[in-house]
Amino acid sequence: MVAPLSAWPWENLGCFKYLLYGPFLAKVLYSRFHDQEASEYSWCLHILVICALRGLIHQIWSSYSNMLFLKRNFRIIEHGVDFKQIDKEWDWDNFIILQALIASMASYMFPFPANLPFWNTKGFIAVLTLHMAVSEPLYYLMHRYVLHGNSFFTHHHSLHHSSPVPQPFTAGLATFSEHLMLAVIIGIPILGASLMGYGSIITIYSYVLIFDFLRCLGHCNVEVVPYQIFKTIPFLRYLLYTPTYHSLHHTEMGTNFCLFMPLFDAIWKTLNGKSWELHKKIRSNLGKSGRVPDFVFLAHVVDVSAALHAPFVFRSFAALPFSPRFFIIPLWPLTLLALLMMWAWSKTFVYSFYKLTGRLHQTWVVPRFGFQYFLPFAREGINKHIEQAILRADKLGIKVISLAALNKNEALNGGGTLFVDKHPNLNVRVVHGNTLTAAVILNDLPKNVEEVFLTGATSKLGRAIALYLCRKRVRVLMLTLSAERFQKIQKEAPVDCQNYLVQVTKYQAAQNCKTWIVGKWITPREQSWAPPGTHFHQFVVPPIFSFRRDCTYGDLAAMRLPDDVQGLGCCEYTMARGVVHACHAGGVVHLLEGWTHHEVGAIDVDRIDLVWNAALKHGLRPVSSSC
Repeated sequence: MVAPLSAWPWENLGCFKYLLYGPFLAKVLYSRFHDQEASEYSWCLHILVICALRGLIHQIWSSYSNMLFLKRNFRIIEHGVDFKQIDKEWDWDNFIILQALIASMASYMFPFPANLPFWNTKGFIAVLTLHMAVSEPLYYLMHRYVLHGNSFFTHHHSLHHSSPVPQPFTAGLATFSEHLMLAVIIGIPILGASLMGYGSIITIYSYVLIFDFLRCLGHCNVEVVPYQIFKTIPFLRYLLYTPTYHSLHHTEMGTNFCLFMPLFDAIWKTLNGKSWELHKKIRSNLGKSGRVPDFVFLAHVVDVSAALHAPFVFRSFAALPFSPRFFIIPLWPLTLLALLMMWAWSKTFVYSFYKLTGRLHQTWVVPRFGFQYFLPFAREGINKHIEQAILRADKLGIKVISLAALNKNEALNGGGTLFVDKHPNLNVRVVHGNTLTAAVILNDLPKNVEEVFLTGATSKLGRAIALYLCRKRVRVLMLTLSAERFQKIQKEAPVDCQNYLVQVTKYQAAQNCKTWIVGKWITPREQSWAPPGTHFHQFVVPPIFSFRRDCTYGDLAAMRLPDDVQGLGCCEYTMARGVVHACHAGGVVHLLEGWTHHEVGAIDVDRIDLVWNAALKHGLRPVSSSC
């Protein structure tokens, strides 16, 4: 049975909870259109503006704390934020709605912005005094003796402590009853100053927004407060807490109960003795291992819209498979500007990380748009940045670096061969992962298949698929206009299997074949030659349009990571949660198997089954069999 006041009244409304802001907006619009006095609607307008700013503060802090490429060395808890925590904190902003409703009721009882001056210095002093003298000690006592009381903690406050990695959104994760108490804490200084006749609009705005700012600061999991400040002004450490200080409350709950001021922990002897030393250690990076990842997946930006799928932009958006959403349209120009700045900065940055079998896996991103890979004059610059990332990985001691999609384009660098040939003494293993990609596609084919139609037949993947299938006595219709390239591949096949490879130059040749393997983008007109019931397997980027209703379409080759993966909280582009592209998974297998060769250039057909079996052995599963 749910404890009283532990659930939110609008818990079952989902995204429709934002309709609770509707009366405020309606009041503002009605008053504006009917030329009513400012006092009739200004309090509603101020509430809406404050709510928007509060949400923005939490979002900015969330983005900052997840920018691993900037502050990963100052992270307090180094674990990644997983999907479970993200889902639990999905409705973190419930408290903003609650306090908006409380403010609307208070406005009828007490003077609110329309009746208050814009600024009042005495009001600022009054709010600060009431906060330090009333709100801080009251919160401390309530936090220590009520929230952490056995019964209340079990039924209410334990939810807040259930997030293993504090995040700015964790500050909002609490039950309805807790936020009612917090509303009292935040309301006392504002209401008190107003009743004393010292209230002002700026005072209300400042106090509420600074309150949220400091709450996000304490939960950001990145130590942003320089230790030198406390060294210069020692008493300041008792007036302002730090992210390190507050994180210790989440790991050692019997200490550090303060709201923002450790002074009250010191007075009541609940101050954690490790607070200042740990803060110094993190900020100075002394004794911190700065663990080097074992594996890196070198990704790239697909397009401007997809760039918003990064975890440091919208965490909840990144936790779902990418798809165009209406809210990203207004952000397009700003995102483009940010990408151009990253392009000018031209440094590979850390995108996300997770742990698998105790090994740290990271995703690095080359700040290049997808279309740039097809510009001849951009080739040299792109290869330069990929090379720098490989050399950086080698210097750090990373074991395997896997190249994503266009970073291993054959025309760009020969599937990674360029870098291995240029730097023969690399300790890091460079992997394109296409061996596992080929294995995923081949194992997705029907067991009794006798004939397939293959586009992109002379590509790296197309060649490997064709050679593998002909050895299995499967007839492969290879679509290519180049007889020379076809014959070159055909000669690689065993003599008694070469007749299973057939060159075709038109799509009409496949009008009786129901198994298509698409490695080159095909138009709806070209798809029309497939007979009804055809299944389109594909390894083409971007995927082809699902044009035919009488046919089925496979997804891009991918594998589901093992169940013991930790800290994974973002989806890889359009992939489902826990699913990565096969080339990414191929690099993971390369690491887990401890293979010491580079996997670059042409695919070794003899290793396809070996890599497939190794992937299954380590718990990776084909998506088609795990859904």
